[in-house]
Amino acid sequence: MLHPRVRPRRLRATPAMRRLVAETRLHPAELILPMFIREGAAEAQPIASMPGVVQHSLDSFKAALGEAAEAGIGGVNLFGVPEHHDAVGSGATDPEGILNVAAEIARHEVGDALVIQTDLCLDEFTDHGHCGVLDEAGRVDNDRTLVRYAEMAVAQASAGAHLVAPSGMMDGQVAVIREALDEHGFQDVGILAYSAKYASSFYGPFREAVDSQLQGDRRTYQQDPANRREGLREATLDLAEGADIVMVKPAMAYLDVLAEVAAVSDVPVWAYQVSGEYAMVEAAAANGWIDRDRAILETLTGIRRAGADAVLTYWAVEVATRLLDR
Repeated sequence: MLHPRVRPRRLRATPAMRRLVAETRLHPAELILPMFIREGAAEAQPIASMPGVVQHSLDSFKAALGEAAEAGIGGVNLFGVPEHHDAVGSGATDPEGILNVAAEIARHEVGDALVIQTDLCLDEFTDHGHCGVLDEAGRVDNDRTLVRYAEMAVAQASAGAHLVAPSGMMDGQVAVIREALDEHGFQDVGILAYSAKYASSFYGPFREAVDSQLQGDRRTYQQDPANRREGLREATLDLAEGADIVMVKPAMAYLDVLAEVAAVSDVPVWAYQVSGEYAMVEAAAANGWIDRDRAILETLTGIRRAGADAVLTYWAVEVATRLLDR
């Protein structure tokens, strides 16, 4: 009878052995919680397509910030849900606009205990739902949009953001934002660049979360899901323009892009586990088709294994609490 000389199963024999030889580990500090703050809300409002996620009122937002800090996660990524919209997204640069107010509250409530990140994009604030200013033909005007992004960056930094997160996929956005921040004395405010952001079907629930006014689609500025090299090119351009962190979004369907970006980047690489990815797991678990807790950890571990140094995920606080309780 022949016996195998190599027995990899030895390293899987017990829970202690598997834990000892694990190549990829999750840690609370590597998790970032996206949060939605709704202007004028008297209390937290559930998001139907994202069970367990809410649009926060200012009061519920303060409480959730405390929970996030106590759980030891790395940071929070803030999105504003304004009451009013217009063609140029005026609320994005208004010091009293909901996103800037939320950033100021977050800095006051948790200080430097969490990294406070603000979404730097116009889509939540425009009446057409696009990420930029439209020209006379109804197309997104890249360079006019950059002017608004520079103004947004200064407004968000003034409100207390540690990181501004341009997510609109405008050409040259990182360079323009870096210049604006430096000119206004915000050299210490970093840029989290949404570098490889794809025109994905997995953003569906997010549209509900931010009360999107989108007309049409975003395929002229977000990337074609068919293109791998393009994602690497976009990340390389952002690195050259001064991005402090680059990100791939969505995460799970773009692990190849994530791995390639991580292989060449000399700054941290993050990934965003988006609303549709969250909703799929929650829906399948609700139907009894998968083990929810195992699926959550498996998806996050896969994203980290592919090269993400940190992950934006709606399960951030839940997972961090589970990790701390182990």
